[in-house]
Amino acid sequence: MSKFASTQNYLPISGIRNDTIVLKDGTLRAAVLCSSVNFSLKSEKEQKSIIAGYIGFINSLEWPIQIVIQSRKLNIDSYLEKLKNLEMEQTNDLLRIQMRDYASYVKELVQIGEIMTKKFFIVIPYNPLGDLKRKFIDRFVEIFKAPSFIKMKREKFEKYRSELFKRVDHVISGLAGIGVNVMPLDTQSLIELFYNSYNPTESQSQKLESVEKIRLEG
Repeated sequence: MSKFASTQNYLPISGIRNDTIVLKDGTLRAAVLCSSVNFSLKSEKEQKSIIAGYIGFINSLEWPIQIVIQSRKLNIDSYLEKLKNLEMEQTNDLLRIQMRDYASYVKELVQIGEIMTKKFFIVIPYNPLGDLKRKFIDRFVEIFKAPSFIKMKREKFEKYRSELFKRVDHVISGLAGIGVNVMPLDTQSLIELFYNSYNPTESQSQKLESVEKIRLEG
């Protein structure tokens, strides 16, 4: 065994497929990306309505959720590349110079200001056996027989996934009432989320290939 164990060995994830995270204990997870609401710009009446709606949403849940906030330094490489291409296509010398100066200004502004972006996620779980019905000893034993449990679960994966995404639909409709837009993460987005989370430095320079391209080349 390698002296330096892979990070993957310490992750509870068994695999990601069909927009679903499968954990080593046989439970499933889905993740959704949520828009933000500028609460401070709302009127007092709107703020009270949002708070009441959020309380109602939380009270409607019969299972736990995890709220994750991810902060990252703003990456504008693709935007700067687009500006560079437009600059090269520009036939007016004055406009070309202005576009070049603008691109330099934006790049310097982001570097000096350390501008951060925030993304908001909700992680939604589904346990086929029911967390409340399982005893501690049962969960402990399953840790040591996870591969066989995962193999058994695959036969009913679509059924379990259907139940999981009923919960996702509940979250989407509940948050829509307070003006929050929610988008479920697909397989590619989930892989990128974990890749960026566990490799924050490398992910800035080494972009992840698409799942479909990896499958075709594999």
